[in-house]
Amino acid sequence: MHLQGLLSFPLTPFDAEDRIDLGVFAEHLERQIAAGPAALFVACGTGEFTALGRDEHRRLIATAVRVAGGRLPVVAGCGGGPRLAREFALAAADCGADGLLLLPPYLVASTPAGLVGHIRYVAAATELPLIVYQRANAVLDEAATLALLDLPTVTGIKDGRGQLDAMLRLVTAVRTSGHPRAAGFGFLNGLPTAELSAQAYRAIGVPGYSSAVLCFAPDIATAFHRAVEGGDRRTAQLLLAEFYLPFAALRDQVPGYAVALVKAGARLAGLDLGPVRPPLVDASPEHVRQLERIIARGRAALAAAGA
Repeated sequence: MHLQGLLSFPLTPFDAEDRIDLGVFAEHLERQIAAGPAALFVACGTGEFTALGRDEHRRLIATAVRVAGGRLPVVAGCGGGPRLAREFALAAADCGADGLLLLPPYLVASTPAGLVGHIRYVAAATELPLIVYQRANAVLDEAATLALLDLPTVTGIKDGRGQLDAMLRLVTAVRTSGHPRAAGFGFLNGLPTAELSAQAYRAIGVPGYSSAVLCFAPDIATAFHRAVEGGDRRTAQLLLAEFYLPFAALRDQVPGYAVALVKAGARLAGLDLGPVRPPLVDASPEHVRQLERIIARGRAALAAAGA
């Protein structure tokens, strides 16, 4: 599973009784699919994986597989401790997912070699292609990354650290390794509001990225992606100045807004996906009003650019 392009990370909708609303979820997925992403990453970070029960996770994956209907791959989040991560992986395989995104192990810090052991342990549970999410306490070095090439179902790394020099070392180590899998091993930009770093990551050989903005302003997200892919620096810079940088500044005001502000944006777009689950907090009314103004600025920039 070698994914490039714009990647969708759908939200998980909760109703007033704190239950998952699968009807709203299906509508959200259809809107995401209509925007043309390369894959759906379901029940991952933006989808509040850590707040989900096992049965909820299973129902989300099964619904996504049904709605996608083979139109694009469905990648399921898995994580926690090693045994629990394996259980989530097995559930995803049972539901028909096309791949896995392995989130960092719960709480425990280790060495890069220890992390490879954790990845090997989880990957052995299924035949599904597995992407490793590097962030927080899950940090790889060159030796560990090369060791992943010997795990046949591990197909790539999604980076959430944002250290370009370190990422360049990993990409270079793989591409120049001479390993039979070197050319096909994938690298993805998984930073919050990845559009801010998309051009820099592209320059080091990491063109694919996740887009939370796709969840609430797909017109802006897809126009920016086209601009970056097509070398339209004017449009990309205009959207960065008028939308992405103000959005990121608002997101950074409150921990957890990388999810909560995206849910608020989805409500502004006409689809109520409910609140976030604790310990996240919902966006304040004033911040929602600011978000609405930022989206309007982004659309004005789109019109000005003719994108």
